[in-house]
Amino acid sequence: MKIAIVDYGMGNLHSVLKSVQAAARLARTAADIALTDRPEALAAADKIVFPGQGAMPDCMAALQRNGLDEALSHALRHKPFFGICVGAQLLFERSEEGDTAGLGHFRGTVKRFAHGQRDPHGTRLKIPHMGWNSVRQTRPHPMFADIANGTRFYFVHSYHFAPAEPQTVAGESDYPDPFACIVARDNVFATQFHTEKSHDAGLLMLRNFLNWQP
Repeated sequence: MKIAIVDYGMGNLHSVLKSVQAAARLARTAADIALTDRPEALAAADKIVFPGQGAMPDCMAALQRNGLDEALSHALRHKPFFGICVGAQLLFERSEEGDTAGLGHFRGTVKRFAHGQRDPHGTRLKIPHMGWNSVRQTRPHPMFADIANGTRFYFVHSYHFAPAEPQTVAGESDYPDPFACIVARDNVFATQFHTEKSHDAGLLMLRNFLNWQP
C-alpha cells in the first residue's frame, strides 16, 4: 500500500510522516509512506494524507504553483483521503482568511472565530484557539474505531469550518460555542485538529485511516 503525504511546504511534515509510520506499525500493515510534491506520485498512491499549517492564501498559492491542486481534486474523487488542519480547510469552497478560494470538495466556508468571546466562567478566549479540546462524534464512522466519544485532540487554529451541508459533519468541539471540527463524505475524512500532535488518540485515528476501505 502506497501512502502519499502531500508536501507543499506548508505543514508539520516531519511529525506527520513519523506519526503515519507509527500508525502503520500499530496497524501491523506494510506501507510505503512518503512525502511528495509531485502530482504523478499522488496519482500512483493508494491513499492520501493532506496536512497543512499556516495561512490559507499561502497554502493555496503553493498548491497551484506546484500543480498539485488538480491532482488533489482527482484524488478527492477517487482515493481514501485524510485532510488535517489547513489541509482540511482547503477542502471547502472559500475561506475568510484572505478571501481565498479552496478546492471546493465540501460546500461551505471557513470562518474566523469572533473576537471577544468568553468561556462560561467569563474568561476571555484567545485567538488562535490552541490546546486540547474534547471532540463529540456526531455520527458513526469507521475512523472512530477504538476512539471514545469525547476524546481530546490538539487544536491550533484561528479559523473553523462552516459547512453548508450539515450531513457532512462527523464531529464537533466547543470554543465557546459548538463548531464543526470533523467533516466526512464517502472516501474523504478531514479534521481541524492535528492528529500528529494528539498522542495516542491521533495515532489511533491514523491507524484507522490505514485500515479504512471506503
